[in-house]
Amino acid sequence: MKKRGMNRQVVGTVVSDKMDKTVIVVTDRLVKHQTYKKYVKRRTKFVAHDESNRCNVGDKVLISESRPISKSKRWRVSDIVKKAVSL
Repeated sequence: MKKRGMNRQVVGTVVSDKMDKTVIVVTDRLVKHQTYKKYVKRRTKFVAHDESNRCNVGDKVLISESRPISKSKRWRVSDIVKKAVSL
């Protein structure tokens, strides 16, 4: 049983920051195929709340699960692990 306040945390990459106070974060994982025993890449998109609009496309961020903020937002940006290189 999970303790109160111990939320899931995931590291992913920001792929969209076009909304106000919201970013789309993508995480990749490897899953073993049931039949062929080969590893397949799976991708999951999370809609995360970014209160101060600090994140940009390409940033690697740590997001944590939270209460529902809107219809699709259930995650918050906890920390920016690595900023993207801007040209």
